Amino acid sequence: MKLGKVLIANRGEIAVRVIRACRDLGLATVAVYSEADRAALHVQMADEAYAIGPPPATESYLAIDRIVRVAKAAGADAVHPGYGFLAENAAFAEACAEAGLIFVGPPPAAIRAMGDKVAARRLARSLGVPTVPGTLEPVTTEEAARAAARELGYPVMIKAALGGGGKGMRLVRREEELAAALRMARGEAGSAFGDPSVYLERALEEPRHVEVQVLADAHGRVVHLGERECSIQRRHQKLVEECPSPLVDPATRARLGEAAVAIARAAGYVNAGTVEFLMDATGRFYFLEMNTRLQVEHPVTELVTGIDLVAAQLRIAAGEPLPWRQEDIVLRGAAIECRINAEDPFAGWLPSPGTIRALRVPAGPWVRDDSGVYAGYTVPRFYDTLLAKLIVWGPDRTAAIERMARALGEYRIVGVRTTIPVLERIMADPDFRAGRLSTAYLDRLLPRLAGAPGRHARVAAVAAAIAAYERVQPPPAPARPSPWRWGRPPWRAWGA
Repeated sequence: MKLGKVLIANRGEIAVRVIRACRDLGLATVAVYSEADRAALHVQMADEAYAIGPPPATESYLAIDRIVRVAKAAGADAVHPGYGFLAENAAFAEACAEAGLIFVGPPPAAIRAMGDKVAARRLARSLGVPTVPGTLEPVTTEEAARAAARELGYPVMIKAALGGGGKGMRLVRREEELAAALRMARGEAGSAFGDPSVYLERALEEPRHVEVQVLADAHGRVVHLGERECSIQRRHQKLVEECPSPLVDPATRARLGEAAVAIARAAGYVNAGTVEFLMDATGRFYFLEMNTRLQVEHPVTELVTGIDLVAAQLRIAAGEPLPWRQEDIVLRGAAIECRINAEDPFAGWLPSPGTIRALRVPAGPWVRDDSGVYAGYTVPRFYDTLLAKLIVWGPDRTAAIERMARALGEYRIVGVRTTIPVLERIMADPDFRAGRLSTAYLDRLLPRLAGAPGRHARVAAVAAAIAAYERVQPPPAPARPSPWRWGRPPWRAWGA
């Protein structure tokens, strides 16, 4: 099997990241874009680019039939879904296969098996992997939820049975809060994932969020690439990630890796995936879920292991066997990633769309910026607020923190509010530097920070200006080849 051309069914920085990996392997690339993304960086960088619909994702980036038709018309061999949108959609993977396209991800059966969080918990428990105490079936009525919560003991978490990203999640501390939280969680889950099913877990107080990267080929080999610390979150969305975790010792790392590999094997997993765990104050870990896709934070693993995960995904999809055994995977030094979002952290993380009037990106040894924006680019209001990911490596965690602090100080984005000020404070915070982390870390830090006055009015004015601008724009350009087209022969082997 060989690949020659890949369609990237995504946008923003991850589409750019996949295009670059394809270029490294000599593969041609096809971008798709909504009307709001006609001037996006991934559109300019791909060898070909095609319009697929209006700005709402349901009419463009989630439109399976349109994306498959474009892939076939463009002569693509494979489709890379990135993360988000259709990345964990088994129906999309099946549609690709039916159209004769290679889906760069796991088989549909594995997506379904691990996408159902309740079923995934049952699988983990059957393998002897610890899980957070909770229901092993969805709760369908308020009475059933009350009975389960009383048995588990408050506080409890209500979680969507399908999907992720913090949607359909509610923390319930007292029984009188349960009914309203259940309605909101079910409604959000139904809107986000098309299924309102939820389940209950006992809420761990200030746990740490640790995840393990796995790679699996179609020949039976599965390896793990160590863990990532992902505890710094707001609204269940990660903000800072690092590899390795500062509080995972070699023995715990081995147990986490063994558990992750066992789950991947049992699910019949192929390609890149991430097994997520919660860890309590004693260091005990509990299976949380498996993300059947590439993670936003994959670069920290790449910098510490020296393995290009996107290239590995493409090679696995082409039928190549993994060239590594578990003993070949060595973690060297420490890497940290900061997510640069177009949000105002001092105004409830309010999105900050607008035009980037000026941009200065940090550089220097072991500094990497994965970005989907440029000076003059207008950040649309329709999608996730992630602009870029700043990633650094150091020979140890202290060196990595110092390098990240320096790089954040160099970063300048003019025209939109970003998370950079909070990220700088995190790097300077004694608790972060000491590794005193939990999912409640940011809740402790933010009250100590103060924002500039008048931010709400300025953000509202920018949003209004963008809306007016979009109303008078001409229709999107027709499907067109990119002026960046580069002719390259298809690759066949790991070393191509």
